[in-house]
Amino acid sequence: SPSRAMSSALAPAMAVQVPLWHHYLQAIRSREASRAQDYQRAENVLLTVLERVQAQDPRFLVDYSRDLEALQFALRSSDSPVDMEVPLRVDADALLSEEPGAGEMGDGPGTCRLGVPREGAGSEQWVTDDVFTASLDSSAKCCGHIVPSKVLHVLKDLLVAAIVHCKHHGLVAPGSLKADSLREEELHLSLLVSSGWRTIRFNVVPVVRWKHRVPVLEGAQRAPGFPEGSLKRIISQEVALVPASAQLWRVSMDYLLTRLLSALGSLPGHRLDSLSILDRVNHESWCDSGQSPGLTFDHLKAVLLWASVLFPAPEDWAELQGAVYRLLVVLLCCLATRNLPHFLHPEHNLLQDTSLDLNALYQRVEHFASQPEASLRIHVTHLGRSPPPRIGHGVKALLQLPASDPTYWATAYFDVLLDKFQVFHIQDKDRISAMQSIFRKTKTLGGEDS
Repeated sequence: SPSRAMSSALAPAMAVQVPLWHHYLQAIRSREASRAQDYQRAENVLLTVLERVQAQDPRFLVDYSRDLEALQFALRSSDSPVDMEVPLRVDADALLSEEPGAGEMGDGPGTCRLGVPREGAGSEQWVTDDVFTASLDSSAKCCGHIVPSKVLHVLKDLLVAAIVHCKHHGLVAPGSLKADSLREEELHLSLLVSSGWRTIRFNVVPVVRWKHRVPVLEGAQRAPGFPEGSLKRIISQEVALVPASAQLWRVSMDYLLTRLLSALGSLPGHRLDSLSILDRVNHESWCDSGQSPGLTFDHLKAVLLWASVLFPAPEDWAELQGAVYRLLVVLLCCLATRNLPHFLHPEHNLLQDTSLDLNALYQRVEHFASQPEASLRIHVTHLGRSPPPRIGHGVKALLQLPASDPTYWATAYFDVLLDKFQVFHIQDKDRISAMQSIFRKTKTLGGEDS
């Protein structure tokens, strides 16, 4: 049959390319240890400064428990900013979450005002003018609100004083940071920290630890693709309220997503390897070494999390090239439908309100899927004549279909594409139904819609 003939033609080419994929992965891995060490050194410098901040103002705490950022930094190829959370010493249970008023906008799901109740005890330190705005409504439950922009301004002044103190007393290495690199953005403070030859930009973010239900996880405690019991442990973690605007806070699931990523890393197979490879290709090829706007590591992380649910079997991730193509198929589907659902808030589209040219980005990803060799070169000595495309024109035509008609992704086309690559082991239609449900903005991973 034509399908069998195509499979026979693809098999030798794919077999030849396996060493190239592993060589590329080895090059990435060779940098991971040094990147992790650079991050940890820079983090230690910043933690020293934050310890001084806490000594100056006990309302701000130092968080030593977030130990997974080094893992993410090592997996990434770009030096984009890293978040450093600064928890506020406040009893979150005593605060009131109020929905924003008409006309108030926030970035992302779960925006709110953070109110201090009139009868609340123990919140006296948060009703001072430097971080608080009193309510003009005497009948309101809250006497006023903790204001993100004010908190950021106080934290900036504390950081400047702490940097000067630490440098004066030799608590940080000379040249490791400069107070004049500290910038106050709308939603965070930006600070450059030197670690050896690498300079890392940290986004310092004040946060309120908050107990928050995650329905998408509660309905999927046995979600396929994740280690048994991992989701239950992750659900028990607090989320963070972070600044969403000058007046509003929003729920951030970033730490939970990082925990999910770490859980995937504990499984055998090439899940995190496939993420590292695509992040490197994204940075070097699709974003022109960071010179052009494009996908972020968080975008690709979401793609991996969805792919892990859609392809839960261990054999789905046993072979490196097959693992990468699982991410590619999900990514192409997201770009074609212009919808990458947040893994824990599927109603929130991560591709919405971006300035990205999704059509052009689709073409770049499709080109890599059809001819990855050019992007897998890691040194100038690898340059030479480009080999012919490693997939046939028939498959390439299939890949290009969604660019003109995204509805193809809601049909059996998805199944056909996987079959054409011959690196997948799909034997049932449930995963196709799951993919369709996800991009119809499903509400849960384990509910009836998935």
